[in-house]
Amino acid sequence: MKNKPAYALGSVDNVLLLLHMLRDQGRLKVSDVARELGIARSTAHRLLAMLVYRDFAVQDEHHTYLPGPFLASAQADAGGSALRELRARTRPAMEALCARAMETVNLMVRVGTEVRFLDSVESPQILHVGDRRGTILPAHQASGGKALLAALPRDRLWSLYPDLPGQERATLTRELDEIRSRGYALNIDGTEQGVSAIGAALRNGRGTAVAALSIAVPSVRFGAVELFAGELKRAIDEAERSLTGFPD
Repeated sequence: MKNKPAYALGSVDNVLLLLHMLRDQGRLKVSDVARELGIARSTAHRLLAMLVYRDFAVQDEHHTYLPGPFLASAQADAGGSALRELRARTRPAMEALCARAMETVNLMVRVGTEVRFLDSVESPQILHVGDRRGTILPAHQASGGKALLAALPRDRLWSLYPDLPGQERATLTRELDEIRSRGYALNIDGTEQGVSAIGAALRNGRGTAVAALSIAVPSVRFGAVELFAGELKRAIDEAERSLTGFPD
């Protein structure tokens, strides 16, 4: 039997208990945490905010907290199993795309207004974009994130950005319209100087966008956008054939 330390730190203990809750329950609200740990809602919110800051948790558009990248491999709920299955089903298409394009290929999902990188296949070239697994980026800046936002119904899209200023809203609207028209999104030095990417949404058998694939390229080699677009479309087609029956 384990004995509680003589000089236990209550705040540290609450954080550790909260990590157990995220791992075991998968989805938490501030009220759940406050009730379970017997703490004030304001304290629960601060603890969750720190876990988000350190990538142990992410927050979706419904103000629900989900396990972040550092807990993803330990998820015990159906969501964790679904993500593992998503990686397994799309991995062959990702490896084939990397072999054809000779650039790093990424798989990502959207969580609220952010995208989380689930898997990467690194380019064999000496100068290449590295493995992005575990990275979280704003959805409206990453190529795959933009593609996933473009796939949303308008009402759901704007529910994610209720406070977006008018000019920024108009700019994002135009960009997403262009993405829907051409079928892919671009990120040119938008999230990291010297790195560009092209991304497209990945749909299951019912037409729901469940993830996105992207090709990440050193900007000095990003001139052949149409070539990358063609290879990306081929990979999307290959991956989507493997996603028949995959849940929304």
